[in-house]
Parts: sequence; C-alpha cells; structure tokens
Amino acid sequence: MSTIIDKLNSLFQIPFKNSVLVFSLILFIILLAPLILRKLKIPGIIGLIISGVIIGPHALNIIEKNSAIDLFSTIGLLYIMFIAGLDLNLNEFSKYKYKSLTFGFLTFIIPLAIGFPVCYYVLQYDFNGSLLIASMFSTHTLISYPIINRLGITRNEAVAITVGGTIFTDTAVLLLLAFISVSATGLLDTAFWVKMLISMLVFLGISFYLIPRIAAWFFKKLESEKHSHFIFVLSIVFFLAFLAEVAGLEPIIGAFIAGLVLNKLIPHTSPLMNRIEFVGTSLFIPFFLISVGMIINIGVVFQSYNTIVIAIILTVIAIASKYIAAWLTTFVIKYNKVQRNLIFGLSSSHAAATLAIILVGFKLGIISEDVLNAVIILILVTCLVSSFVTENAGKKLVLIDKNLNNLPVQSINQKILVPISNSSSIERLLDLAFLIKEKKGRFPVLTLKVVNDDSNTNLNLIEAKKILEKATIHASSYDEQIEVITTIDQNIISGIKRIAKEFSATDIIIGYNSKSNISDFIFGKRFNSFIENVSQLILVSNIINPTHQHTRLVVICSQFSEIEIGFNYWNEIVDRIANNLNVSKFYFTHNDTYNKIIEIQNKNNNTTPSKFKEFTDLDDILIISKYILITDLVIFIMPRKGCISYSVFQSLIPQKMSKYFSENSSIFIHPPIDSSQLVQSFDNEYGNGLIEKGVNRITIGAKNISKIFKKESDSSEI
Repeated sequence: MSTIIDKLNSLFQIPFKNSVLVFSLILFIILLAPLILRKLKIPGIIGLIISGVIIGPHALNIIEKNSAIDLFSTIGLLYIMFIAGLDLNLNEFSKYKYKSLTFGFLTFIIPLAIGFPVCYYVLQYDFNGSLLIASMFSTHTLISYPIINRLGITRNEAVAITVGGTIFTDTAVLLLLAFISVSATGLLDTAFWVKMLISMLVFLGISFYLIPRIAAWFFKKLESEKHSHFIFVLSIVFFLAFLAEVAGLEPIIGAFIAGLVLNKLIPHTSPLMNRIEFVGTSLFIPFFLISVGMIINIGVVFQSYNTIVIAIILTVIAIASKYIAAWLTTFVIKYNKVQRNLIFGLSSSHAAATLAIILVGFKLGIISEDVLNAVIILILVTCLVSSFVTENAGKKLVLIDKNLNNLPVQSINQKILVPISNSSSIERLLDLAFLIKEKKGRFPVLTLKVVNDDSNTNLNLIEAKKILEKATIHASSYDEQIEVITTIDQNIISGIKRIAKEFSATDIIIGYNSKSNISDFIFGKRFNSFIENVSQLILVSNIINPTHQHTRLVVICSQFSEIEIGFNYWNEIVDRIANNLNVSKFYFTHNDTYNKIIEIQNKNNNTTPSKFKEFTDLDDILIISKYILITDLVIFIMPRKGCISYSVFQSLIPQKMSKYFSENSSIFIHPPIDSSQLVQSFDNEYGNGLIEKGVNRITIGAKNISKIFKKESDSSEI
C-alpha cells in the first residue's frame, strides 16, 4: 500500500515530472482555455497565453520549462511563420501591389519612426534594443481575419491590400531582425557583409530555385502517398529554417520563406492544406502560445512599476502608430471611414511575428525581462482591440458593400451533384467539386451512383456502397461532408437527370477519360440529349494531373458569351478554381467578351491575374496550341444549341482535345440556362445590344438561332 502511495506522490509531485501527465494536462488546456474565454468574447490566443502564465514556473509551477517544452515551442514558432507565408494570397498582392506596397511601407515605417526615438530617448534603451522594439511595432498578425471570413467580406479591396501589405512589412522586419541579431554580436565588418551576401544568395537560390522543383517532382511522383506529402512539407520547413540559421539569418525567416515557396504548390482547398492547418492549429501553435505564457514572470508584471509603465508606453505606441498608418493609407487611396477602421482592426493585432522578434531579442540579451513581460501585455491588449474594431467595422461594411448584392443566386443555394462511375475517378471528381464549392455553401456535395436495373442489380448495389464509402473517406480529408445517394434506373443518364431534378442540383460534375472509349459515350448522342434537357451548369472533367500541379487556367469561350444567362455564374466558377489553386488565367475569346469578364472580376474584387489573346475561330482550335503548356488546365465554355454564342464547330473540340492535347487536364463547362427566359434575354439584351454595337451579320450558329427566334431569322441582318 505504501508503495502505491509513494508512486502516486511521485507522479503528482509539483512540478509534474511524468511526461505523459504533462502532455495530457497541456492537451486539456488547449481544449478548454479557448472555449471558456470565448464565452467572454476574448480571442483564444489570449486564453492559451494566460493558461501558460498560470501553470508556469513563475505562478503555480505545475509544469517546468524543460527541453521537451522548448522543442515543442520552437516547432510551434516555426509553424506559425510557415503558415503565415503559406496563407498569403500572392494573387491579391499582385493585383493590388501598388496599394499594398503603399500600406505595407506606411505600416512599416511609421511605427518604426515613432517607436525608435521613444525607446531610445524616453525609455533610454541602447541602439539595438530600441531598433528591435521599434521593429516589433511594425509587424502585425491577421488574428482577426477569421472574423472577416465569417462575415463574407474577404473580397473587399481594403482586406486585400491589408493582406498584401503584410508581405512587405513582415518580410522587412524579419530582414531587419537578422541585421540586429548580428549587430548584437559586434561582427558588423566588411567580411561579415561579404559572407552574409554570399550565404543569402545561396540560401535564396536553394529556396526559390531548387526546392520548388524538388517539391513539384515529389508531389507528382508520389501522388498517391498522401501522408508522405505532409511529412515532406514539414521536412522542407525545418530544413529551410536550418539553412537560414547557417546563412546567418533567423530560423523563422527560413520557415516563412518555406511558406512562400510552397504557396503555389499547395492549394488552399486540398487535403494537404487541411492537414497542415489542422496539426498546426490543434497542437503546435497552441503549445507555442502556452510556452510563451510560461516565460512570463507574473510577479514582475504586477509588482514592478517599471514593467507596467513600459507596457503602457509600448501599447499606446503600437496602437497609435498602426492607426496613423491606416489613416494615411485611406487618405492616399481615398477609402472611406469604415474601410479605414477595417484596415486598422486587421493590422493592429500583434501576435506571431511580434512574439518571434521579442523572443529572439530576449535570448540574445538585447532586451530585458521587463520588456518581454510588457510585450506580452501589449499582445493581450492589441488582440482585444483588433477583434472588437474588426468586428464592428466588418458588420458596417456588410451593410454598405454593394458587391454582396450582386452575387449569383447559385452561390447562395449551391448544390453540387457528382455522379460516380468507378472508384478510380472519385478523388479527382471530388477535388473539383470542392474547388468550385462556395465556402459559405449550406449544402453538402451530393455523390451519386446509378445502378442499372438488370439481373445484377443486387451485386451492383453492394459494389456501389463500397465506392461511395471511398468517397466519404476522401471527403473527410477535406473536413467536408458529403451526401451519398444510390439509385436504380434503366440507364445512367436518366438516373442522373432524375436525381438532379429531385435534389434541385445547381451544378453537375461528370468525369471522362480522354484515352478510353468512354469519351465516345460522354460526347455521344445520349449525352448530348442530356446536355440539352437539363438547365444546370455541367462540368465534364478530365483532370489528368493532380490539381496542385496546374500553374495556369486557359479559358476558351465564344464571342457573345457575355450576354448569355449563365455568363456571370460560369465566370464565378472559373474564378473560384483559380483562387483556390492560386493560379493565373489566360483567356482566348473576343475582345468585347474579355472586357465584360474583366468588368465582372473588378466588380467582385477578384484578385487572380489574367491575360488575353483575341480568338474567335473555334474551327481552327489548333492555332492556340503554341500558347498552351502541359501544366495548364484547359477550360472550354460550351454553350447549348440555340444559344447565341453557340458554334457548330464546338462539337469537334472534345475529339481535338483528346487527339492533340491528351496530356492536358481539361474541363468542358456547359453554362446554366433557363430555356423559358432565353427569348426574353435575346429581345431585351442581345437584340438591342447588337443594334447599338452596329453588328450587321451573325454567321455562327445562324440556323440554330432561327429555330428559336423566328422573327429575327426573317430579317436580312441575320
């Protein structure tokens, strides 16, 4: 009995020594702290830091700082910087680069210009300490971005330039940190600068030239090894962090660059991205935040008058300098008051980068424990201010943002139907479904298996169940729910049509393989009948390469597509694919059509870059072959017969794609159409538009037009 008691006493001796018990306690804190403080409207990051303070060696001393805690803390810090680089939308920065650079420069230089003299002359820190603390004011972490996402205003231009400005200011601060770190050692001589320049060039060469090629090769050759992808990404992160340290930089710079390098290779809607964010937000980052709290000496915070004074001064500078930067930005760019508050709210929170910089300075002995504790108070206050300001400004922007009133109806009640023929096509079809799915969509993706009504129906039903189980497993890797449907029908086409009608599907995704005979079925008479008798948007997909390996969308659409009923919606689908894959777009179409596409993109604040080349002759599709790369995802817009943009030559495109572009992934989009509105659309929009544009002759599809528009076909102009 005494042995058991002695063992229990040793297990529960404070601080806890048992590694299993320590890890269990930390997991409970990660689980409960954010939930409890969320009830008080306090961000979860603050709850984790406070928890670290309570259990740390300077408070209750339940857990001591040891090598295991330090290891997880380092992993968490690098992970924060990696995700910061991975989450940056490089397309947003490209579209609003000048506005983003304006904000990035102001939000970097103003806090630095205000903070340095205050720290140097008022608080009387040395040069390195003053510069380090001042650079901390220039950083910001988009901790309140989830609020913007929840309110659905991520496309607003003010949000885009704030995110883009983060690239400039955080990168500049991290480079400044490298300078300060070396300056503190007293080795700033000519030899240092030569060595630094060479080592940085080697490091950047490996990072931006060698690593992307290795990563692309790895993802392509080991496509089926999903778990290996995650391990590979982590290996790259920590390898570049190590190389950065070898090059004389801080490891966090290497982790941040790893995020930028892999940004294009990891789609934001992919199982890999889901795993990266899940592991980081569930374990590594919370562990880091708790370890930060464990550093704080709670006695110093509340007993030292000096710490409180420093905390007040630093917090006031941090908030005021960010507000001035936001005000000047909106003054230069001519934004309104609500957008100014939104920019300030997003950029006023100091968390990840600030913690990284201060911890580096503390370990190097550049700043004191008083400053470290004062900065923790600064983080708590700025995170609260950021959350409240962003919430208030975001709600006001929702009421005045006109773009929200122009979203297509399909986005609100989007229902995607994915008929599945065999298990080999499941993953690619669902990948495409999640690419085009509205983030705020209320309905799960519908997966359908149609079983022929014949003598083997029972066996086929069992096989269908196995196939749909595989679909459910794949959807779970996206953290998405799907609804599986099995139905019996005389043939596949009629089964799809019936289920699409019963469940009010808005989009139907059908797969085909250009190298097999199934393409003859897909583009045969039965499928053509299916196309002409359903009004939903239909995507006929042949995704050969994994989605993350595509570097550009090539979109080919007919002249006069801009006045068809489904024009806005298929453009939104294309933009959604480009945004989620983080790739550019290249359009082959008529100049008037492209101008309308750009008008829609600007209206919706779409940030993916696009180019254009005049192309109107669908009969000579091979003329564009010299512009198409093997890594392009080729999208053809295929209007239905009777539509004004329909061309008789488009029926030959699938066969030409299979013959001449067999190595390219392709999607044939049949835009949604309501036949009852077609004549009215032509009368109100097209007929008047043709007269205004001075169009005297329409040669493409004239016979099909005459079947519907009898009056117009009698005219000499058609």
